[in-house]
Amino acid sequence: MFTGIIEEKGMVKSVEKQKLGAVISIQTSKVLSDLNIGDSVAINGACQTAVKIGGDFFNVEAAYETLRLTNLSDLKTGDRVNLERAMPASGRFGGHMVSGHVDNTGTFLKKEKQGIAEIFYFNAPQDVLRYMVNKGSICINGISLTITSISTDGFSVSVIPHTIKETTLGELKAGDKVNLEADIIAKYIEKFIQRTDNTGERITEKFLQENGFYE
Repeated sequence: MFTGIIEEKGMVKSVEKQKLGAVISIQTSKVLSDLNIGDSVAINGACQTAVKIGGDFFNVEAAYETLRLTNLSDLKTGDRVNLERAMPASGRFGGHMVSGHVDNTGTFLKKEKQGIAEIFYFNAPQDVLRYMVNKGSICINGISLTITSISTDGFSVSVIPHTIKETTLGELKAGDKVNLEADIIAKYIEKFIQRTDNTGERITEKFLQENGFYE
């Protein structure tokens, strides 16, 4: 589990493409302080497992499914990435609940200055947009952000200078692909309301009334 609060920007040291995956080496410093082989690290919001650790780097093995669904497939030597270690049980939820399982990718469109902040605009697929609500949470390249507007094919977020400085958001160019993870709570709610009860019927308004959930 992650929170969407980026700890450090790492740099891609190398990408070794395999037949159905890739070994990605990330040069970094802070996240190595207590990282062990087998630990989870979110790279641009995609949960990966450290398989090798060196003095200034760690390696992950990105599976085909990860490369298919995320922008890790586009990484090349020298690219910078957002990094976050898995949240410790004693840690704080600085952002929101992030699983590190990217739902799909979106596209960065543009940004506009608004006071001290900047508004970033993105296109997004319907399978992510369906879970968005105004002022709700969205994870973009591993960063927990608040949705400021939603359209039929995209959304926007407001970003303060600190977030731009501490993450790779400020380096985005129009057309860049970003990893998107919708709020997991919205998915659980959808799953719950689509469940069936033990009689084989869907949970309906009538069912809730008959069982005393509301009048």
